[in-house]
Amino acid sequence: MSEMERYLNCTEIIDCDTKSVKDKAQELTKGRQTDRERAVALYYFVRDEIRHNAYAPLYDPGLYKASAVLEAGNGFCQQKSVLLVALARAVGIPARLGFVDVHDHLLSDSFRRMIGGVNTFPFHGFAELYIDGRWIHASPAYDLKTCCRKRFVPVDFDGINHAKDSPYDQDGKPHIEHLKYHGPYEDFPWDEISNYYKEWAALLGIDWDKLKNAGEQVRQSKSWGQT
Repeated sequence: MSEMERYLNCTEIIDCDTKSVKDKAQELTKGRQTDRERAVALYYFVRDEIRHNAYAPLYDPGLYKASAVLEAGNGFCQQKSVLLVALARAVGIPARLGFVDVHDHLLSDSFRRMIGGVNTFPFHGFAELYIDGRWIHASPAYDLKTCCRKRFVPVDFDGINHAKDSPYDQDGKPHIEHLKYHGPYEDFPWDEISNYYKEWAALLGIDWDKLKNAGEQVRQSKSWGQT
């Protein structure tokens, strides 16, 4: 198997051969002539039509499947990145996952409570698409409506330049600070992420079960898509 073939594979989570994923990818890229044009179309669908949901269920691996995210129509950064990777693979664009620990200066109080009262959280997800001989970073997490409501800077993608979360919001206030990269990954690293979360909680001096239960209480109290 060649290097690029690894990033075209279908997996249990990146289920790019599922009919709904294949059909949506074909629909979105119909008439597009180049991988760059196809990638841009796929990116904006995932960014804006799959609403950002910071409070989506976290601990069920079945809800990370690309087809499940597509059906739900919402998800958080990791789930949206999985969907973008799957859609890209479905039309022959090599794609992979990446993650980064971030410090988010603009986290809401409810989200901070969910992650232990801090502004730093691990394994923020993004995609990397292979276009015109190079890997391009594509972060589809925040849809345009969320950006307008929260005054985040929308992440635009042209298939040429890296599309990373902005370090500042629309008012010039600090927003996303990247701390530590993880990856790349050809598949979703469920076990690695789960173990890393537990190690992260230990570094914070927080009991994992208490943190998990507190987070679930916050999720259950919030409506979907509200950040």
